[in-house]
Amino acid sequence: MKKLNSLLLVLGSLIATPSFADDSQALQDKLATLKSFKAQFSQNVTDPQGQAVMQGEGTIALKQPMMIRWQQTNPDDTLFVSNGDKTYYFDSFAEQVTIMDTHSLIDSTPFVLLTSKDPAQWEKYSVQATDSGFSVTPNKGVESQVEQLDITFAGNEQGLAKLVVTDNSGQLSSFSFNNAQVNTSLDTSTFEFTPPEGVEIDDQSNGE
Repeated sequence: MKKLNSLLLVLGSLIATPSFADDSQALQDKLATLKSFKAQFSQNVTDPQGQAVMQGEGTIALKQPMMIRWQQTNPDDTLFVSNGDKTYYFDSFAEQVTIMDTHSLIDSTPFVLLTSKDPAQWEKYSVQATDSGFSVTPNKGVESQVEQLDITFAGNEQGLAKLVVTDNSGQLSSFSFNNAQVNTSLDTSTFEFTPPEGVEIDDQSNGE
């Protein structure tokens, strides 16, 4: 569960909106052009003193509406998949699958908003344009372990280039994307998941 909470912290940092209304709308407009996105990523995590904590890699796939597939292959093999209705988190080492309701995750996992246009969720964050992209911070009163999210888009309409997440402890997680495929056809089966036989299943999708 600790791995899942860490993943939700990272993914949950990913999007929102505005006291800077124009900047927020600019970010939403940019995301609206991202009908689908598939890429490899490399991850670097540093502590508040700038010392390296972890390096990792994996793949990401996004498709509107509300479909996400985030698979980390190193240092651990974990999979986070949402088909828009249910979300599955599979830890192969622990041989455990956690099933969650996607819509109930939006508050704690704004990453889902990459493929959502719900204004009520965007209103929980402020967005400010930067020299390299956009900076997203939670508004006062919003419970979040994320202090700031920096989003950089690639040139030539090549989707996301980089995400940098700063949590409230000062730890920084940087994700760089490469070999991107933007607005290509992604089969919906990419976002489906069937738990392997013999694994432990923790089904929280009904609010249990």
